Amino acid sequence: MKIVIINYGAGNIQSIKFAMQRLGYEAVLSDDANEIKKADKIIFPGVGEASSAMKKLKATGLDMLIPTLTQPVLGICLGMQLMCNYCEEGKTEGLGIFDVEVVKFSNNVKVPQIGWNQIENLKSNLFNQIKEKEYMYLVHSFYVPLSKNVIATTQYGVKYASAMQKDNFYGVQFHPEKSSMAGAQILKNFLEL
Repeated sequence: MKIVIINYGAGNIQSIKFAMQRLGYEAVLSDDANEIKKADKIIFPGVGEASSAMKKLKATGLDMLIPTLTQPVLGICLGMQLMCNYCEEGKTEGLGIFDVEVVKFSNNVKVPQIGWNQIENLKSNLFNQIKEKEYMYLVHSFYVPLSKNVIATTQYGVKYASAMQKDNFYGVQFHPEKSSMAGAQILKNFLEL
């Protein structure tokens, strides 16, 4: 199986690569369109600020490529947010895969949310062998509101989408590569889709 982690300078790609190795898989880091198209599974990571990440995608043409992919794609954290229509952070136009806009947490909660929180209302084979209210590791100031593509939710001031799916595209707000055994299981489930 060929696994490609999209390398566009906005991700904690090494920790994802190590997580793959712990599961017994080798992943390739690449921003090459042909290599990405040939992959069986694609991971679209993201850490950092939305508008600068989007500029990096546009500079390599990946903004045009990603929405056309037909194999399973997993967006992680900012990767999931960039798959949405729009992000308030930096007034950023997204990839338009998920028909929803990313918004900032209110001032009623500590921002960013950093640490462990529960995922629930699990609705996908992405969550095989994951129990309701399992804890995942999160770091984010912006969130995806509830919409028709939600497959898991988390509560932090508001109930929001901690995972989404549309066709072959999956997104998780949490960091499975930093979420212990349960996160590893989610990555394994994605690779076995």
